[in-house]
Amino acid sequence: MKSETESATKRPHVVIVGAGFGGLACAQALGNTEIDVTVIDRRNHNLFQPLLYQVATAALSPADISEPIRRTLGRYENIHVVMAEVVSVDAPARTVILKDGGSILFDRLVLATGSTYNYFGHQDWQQHAPGLKSVHEARDIRHRLLLAFEKAERSTDEAEKRNLLTSVVIGGGPTGVEMAGAISELGRFMIAQDFRRLHPDQLTVLLIEAGPRILSTFPETLSRYASDYLAGIGVDIRLNTPVEDITAEGVQAGGTFLPASCIVWGAGVKASPAAEWLGIEPGAGGRLPVAPDLSVTGTAGIYALGDTALAVGKDRNPLPALAQVAKQQGIFLGRALKANLLFGKPIPTFHFRNRGNTAVIGRNAAIFDFGSWQIKGRLAWLLWALVHVYLLVNFEKRLLVSIQWIWRYSTRQRGARVIDETAVAATVPATEAKDRAAS
Repeated sequence: MKSETESATKRPHVVIVGAGFGGLACAQALGNTEIDVTVIDRRNHNLFQPLLYQVATAALSPADISEPIRRTLGRYENIHVVMAEVVSVDAPARTVILKDGGSILFDRLVLATGSTYNYFGHQDWQQHAPGLKSVHEARDIRHRLLLAFEKAERSTDEAEKRNLLTSVVIGGGPTGVEMAGAISELGRFMIAQDFRRLHPDQLTVLLIEAGPRILSTFPETLSRYASDYLAGIGVDIRLNTPVEDITAEGVQAGGTFLPASCIVWGAGVKASPAAEWLGIEPGAGGRLPVAPDLSVTGTAGIYALGDTALAVGKDRNPLPALAQVAKQQGIFLGRALKANLLFGKPIPTFHFRNRGNTAVIGRNAAIFDFGSWQIKGRLAWLLWALVHVYLLVNFEKRLLVSIQWIWRYSTRQRGARVIDETAVAATVPATEAKDRAAS
């Protein structure tokens, strides 16, 4: 029995918006078939976001965790890649509208556009407290961190020096915990080894959480282990401390102003504007409500994956915004669409298989929650490393990251401590800059 789409004179056309974990997995499952596939993304690269914090703290470079989409999908002759930004979807006309005025027709549409950070109505805070969703943001944070150390080294004012050596991480979820631990370990090692006028005791890393504990989605025993470890490496955790304002000078939280040179936002995410494109009411977190087969509720032939989709598990709770969820959904939907479009088979129900939830806290310290049992410490840290290397897009990236991690573990060195020359110029006093220009 042939599907309705197949009965047309042309080959069926699947359009996938977004080349993250879910979008790429879906495209690869449809690769080298009798289905035309178009992948649209506003970036030309796939980005392994779980390791962006290591770019921000100079452990890895952006190229280590990024891969051109065309390179990943180039071996599939039926897949066409378009670098463009989607601004709307005309569902009745089966058309995706692009920002540059172009449009692309589809028979099936897959929305895998991910999420952005939620500043809860204070979008102006983003310029002072970038999140970790792009290479640009990770570089920006790295720039602020490294530049602050350079300025502190030259400062003769103790109060200014301490402010420069203060970082504030907002949000006690996995991103915030990973970032706070990485900043503390980076700063203390650099100060001890490479800076002559600074002392490790001058470094301050604050982790601010509005709720009663960090890592609230993990069991309390793992949350307590993470808190104790972070405290042991010098991270000051402030619980029940909502943020009231963020400026270029610092953070107003819990009625207290905290001066800081580097502020990182990790306090919450919201889905991309896919619901707005379709003109439907979004669910929690701005995500698209989907049926068990991942089709968007109230539409025909439109599907959503990963952070974009409000899918529920066996317990009827929303599936978390994790890489493993998006990847499993992408593989499932790609295979299901192939069977549907080529052989007329109905799309079955998606079932998520939980591989465990994890967060790294620092050197030799991580946590893993498998539901009925948990692990923590060095073993969890090794398992975290193996899982993240496996999830990288190809063998080359896995090898490069593994070698760098082994080297960094052995030497404690951070190889990506590069500040752009325009930032270096900003650290030079005006009188000295004039002398250099005249010489």
